[in-house]
Amino acid sequence: MENNKPKYYNDDGTEINPDLIPKPDLCITCKKDGQSGEEEILCNLTRADQQGEEEFICEAYEQRNIEK
Repeated sequence: MENNKPKYYNDDGTEINPDLIPKPDLCITCKKDGQSGEEEILCNLTRADQQGEEEFICEAYEQRNIEK
């Protein structure tokens, strides 16, 4: 059951499906990508807030160590 998943809403009260929020390239290279709990909530809120913006900015970004 997914009843424990947080729900997100626009300022007008419309519910947002977090699975439909586009994930910017910056998020894909972040070490926090894919984490659950509070970190997932903060990431989803940041992405939802900046939907449609020309540039995505995340103050919590931490570059993932990419192994070669």
